[in-house]
Amino acid sequence: MKNASIAAGDLMTLVRKGVNVASVGAEARKPFRFFLCGDPGLVAELRALLLWGRDDTVPFDAAATLETIDPLHRTTVAGPDARLIIFLARPGDLGGARIDLLQQFKLPIFVLTVDPDVPETHATAPPEAGALAEYVVPRIDRDCLRVKFFVHLIERCKGLEIAIGRRLPALRESVASKLTRDAASSALKVAAASAIVDSVPLFGVVLGLVASAGDTVAITGLQIVLMMQIGAAYGKDPDVQRMWELLPIVGGGLGWRALSRELSGFVPVAGIAIKGAIAYAGTIVVGDGVTFFYEHGRHMTAGQAAQLYEERKRSATTFAKDTIKRLRRGGK
Repeated sequence: MKNASIAAGDLMTLVRKGVNVASVGAEARKPFRFFLCGDPGLVAELRALLLWGRDDTVPFDAAATLETIDPLHRTTVAGPDARLIIFLARPGDLGGARIDLLQQFKLPIFVLTVDPDVPETHATAPPEAGALAEYVVPRIDRDCLRVKFFVHLIERCKGLEIAIGRRLPALRESVASKLTRDAASSALKVAAASAIVDSVPLFGVVLGLVASAGDTVAITGLQIVLMMQIGAAYGKDPDVQRMWELLPIVGGGLGWRALSRELSGFVPVAGIAIKGAIAYAGTIVVGDGVTFFYEHGRHMTAGQAAQLYEERKRSATTFAKDTIKRLRRGGK
């Protein structure tokens, strides 16, 4: 109970001091453009899909982020806000396409071929600047595109994730997943660094309590920022007050960190791996829970939350065990 009170107090202090709301807002307003070209009918379909969403969550300037271009009559200038090109094709179109004209833009070229008669295929990695990667799908819809195509688009737009989600509703779930993974990785590093301090004789005794409190505040801060980022991607203006409606999700994350401290204390050698794994999994739970809230307009049911926690707990345990094995093998 005492640990829970300390954690809650740290959280309240952090909220009172204020998270950098302005920074999240600035991220949401960053400019970007995607160039669309190829089959006119498919271009129209993709535009409609990317821009579809509730009117109150789609900014007025959203449509301007998708610019249709004609590479044969190049009048478009690829300024610093231009991020990538999407070439939409039907079977056989790519063979006769003037890809060399698109390569002059020096942007990643995503070729999206729509073929109802061919199994889906996806590029193994997003294209580099001036190169192309082809994705074959049976139709243009969210289910087909979010498997790899949307994921790779977002990977090629580092630093613009929130702005992309805010303006292109179809990409919001993929954006939230990327933001969650990034925050979880940061939480893992914070927890691992704290566990290293705790495991050093004398140094850990002197600084252990400070480090434990410090990593709790730091990871809570990461999770609050993550919640605000996902909210901003879903069209909600960053607002600390909004955290109150999502506070139960963060509470779950605090429980995960308490468990990580207990485990790392019982198993000193493996503590780094366990503490890092639990911090990672706990942050994933927070991100997934917030995403569910904005996708469905409600919190998870008790059963859904329990299932998610169990899934993340299993993955965290597996992660810790694998890491311990590598440590015992000397990192091999």
